[in-house]
Amino acid sequence: MKEKIFKCHKISEGCIEGEVIISKDDVMFYLIKPETGEVIEPEHDLENKIISNKILIFPSGKGSSVVQADGLYQLKMKNNAPKAMIIQRPETVLVASAIIMEIPMVDKVEEEFYKIVKNGDRIRLDATNGKIEIL
Repeated sequence: MKEKIFKCHKISEGCIEGEVIISKDDVMFYLIKPETGEVIEPEHDLENKIISNKILIFPSGKGSSVVQADGLYQLKMKNNAPKAMIIQRPETVLVASAIIMEIPMVDKVEEEFYKIVKNGDRIRLDATNGKIEIL
């Protein structure tokens, strides 16, 4: 596959390279084990999968603002937060959390990106300059 670069919109700056994990379901960070980064939400698209140190692609967050921020914070404190987040419908709490915790986050990614990218792909996310490259 030819290298492809996609435009996106910066929410929280940073440049990171890593493996992608994709969720079709909204993510509640409170239902992810801080010690391992394992999704423990029953019936979730990523149930029993590890998001730790991966670039998480997901539609949006869910749950109250407190559990969202605290869940992500607990993951970050145990070094098991996602390396970066690509979100389709950002919400205030996750945006603020990503900025405060310095986790790169983008939205408004070109539609074609979602058709091409697959679980396990390696990508370079340059949130600062609004670019995603599939490696």
